[in-house]
Amino acid sequence: MTKILIIYTGGTIGMVNDAKTGTLIPFDFQQIQENVPELARLNYQLSVHSFDPILDSSNMNPEIWASLAKLIRDEYERFDGFVILHGSDTMSFTASALSFMLQHLAKPVVLTGSQLPIGEIRTDAKENLITALEIAATKKDGKPMVPEVCIYFDYQLFRGNRSIKYNSEKFEAFLSPNYPILAEAGVNLTFFPNYILPEPTEPFQIHTTFNANIGVLKMYPGITERAVKAITESAVDAIVLEAFGSGNTTTAPWFIDCLQQAIANDKIIVDISQCKGGSVQLGLYETSRKLQQMGIVSGYDMTFEATVTKLMYLMGQGLDRAAIKQLLEISIAGELTVGN
Repeated sequence: MTKILIIYTGGTIGMVNDAKTGTLIPFDFQQIQENVPELARLNYQLSVHSFDPILDSSNMNPEIWASLAKLIRDEYERFDGFVILHGSDTMSFTASALSFMLQHLAKPVVLTGSQLPIGEIRTDAKENLITALEIAATKKDGKPMVPEVCIYFDYQLFRGNRSIKYNSEKFEAFLSPNYPILAEAGVNLTFFPNYILPEPTEPFQIHTTFNANIGVLKMYPGITERAVKAITESAVDAIVLEAFGSGNTTTAPWFIDCLQQAIANDKIIVDISQCKGGSVQLGLYETSRKLQQMGIVSGYDMTFEATVTKLMYLMGQGLDRAAIKQLLEISIAGELTVGN
């Protein structure tokens, strides 16, 4: 019998209305089972690990990611797949982080959640949970169909480190703007093997050391020198530069000087686009040529979530700056498009 471990971290999927305050509060997984009697009809052996205390996803952090990775490592041989129930707000961050932490993963790790609590009449929680379990259990020729970290939400399966949450009100909460979906749930559960990572050839291992000392500099017309220096002169080890379009910024001398001084102070700067779709192409326009020349790293078509967690992961490995910058520009877990 297929064995699936459900890891319940919290999130809307496990919330219930507090009659006194009118706010959503967490409850335990036993009540989720009561609200989804269909789970008993699945021909899987389900085990549950609940975090204690249950977490609001806004409180997710690298220490909890490490706990998730260690739990999967410890239970890796016992289970065929893993389903993580998680709040949707930071789900793409967690999925991205796990994609880097779980090296040579040969089993499905499927994150899912919901926009409405599981006890609501119109909830999306039941379908998301049941189909996530089916995806985690699906095999072809005896091997898992999706040996990677992914997110299932509203009938679509996304690569975890390519996903973004784009809507807080629709059931269709997630998108993968720069990479095709891995599977689609309709009358049939249809997988798209060409877009799924190949089965690894090396043994599974985890890396749990992160360096979260990162600043974020988001460009906007009229940004001031004082605002920029608040980031570039701060005691961070790396900066994510959210630029315009294909990686463009102002070419004002004071701005270029700020970036050059940050690099001289051994800070890594990664240029990603504010646009949800498309890729950074440093040097395509004059406004980004100076960035390329001074040694700013291209984030290509990585999401903000993937960029932040990849930086945390690489900087936590004890690598030198040159190695980190080199690895940022290549795909190590399917997070960016090769050849951009």
